[in-house]
Amino acid sequence: MLVAAWSGGDQQALDKLMSAVYSEVRKIARQRLRRQPSPPTLESAAVANEVYLRLIRAHGIHCENHLMFLALCAQVIRRVIGEYARAQRYAKRGGGAVRLLLNDQTAGINSRDFEFQALDEALESLSKLDPRKALLVEQHCFGGLTVDESAALLGISPETAKRDWKFAKTWLRARLKVAGDVESAGISG
Repeated sequence: MLVAAWSGGDQQALDKLMSAVYSEVRKIARQRLRRQPSPPTLESAAVANEVYLRLIRAHGIHCENHLMFLALCAQVIRRVIGEYARAQRYAKRGGGAVRLLLNDQTAGINSRDFEFQALDEALESLSKLDPRKALLVEQHCFGGLTVDESAALLGISPETAKRDWKFAKTWLRARLKVAGDVESAGISG
């Protein structure tokens, strides 16, 4: 009910909703930040707080349920960390890019480091090509949803979601390879 109220523009509902899911949002952020090879200077609380601020500014986005709201939060987390990574990279004049580890369980890609920024840019390109597949990747990799949970959220069959996931993994691997990030990422077919 809180999700529906916030979707309708009730800002007080967002306050209650964020109180209820804050620990989950912070946990998702902590998992993403923990996968960086060096100790991150960005903390999960700061990411969760930024998610809250961005949702306030959004003035209600259509969400049908709790799972969809968490998927939205995961998408915002990805953007916050991506912006932070770009800012760090630019601050260091091209060096020391923030890296994120995606593992077989969350991404279907070998468990090695690769640049978050490269993944973020590849996902942006995928979203222009096929928004549904990009959402599936975001929900699975950044929201911690299973492919079946993402299928339910997207209103598609689990078989379609599995085909989309297979395509998205292959497309991302190829995109990262073209960008020259496969060597540093250790991504293999």
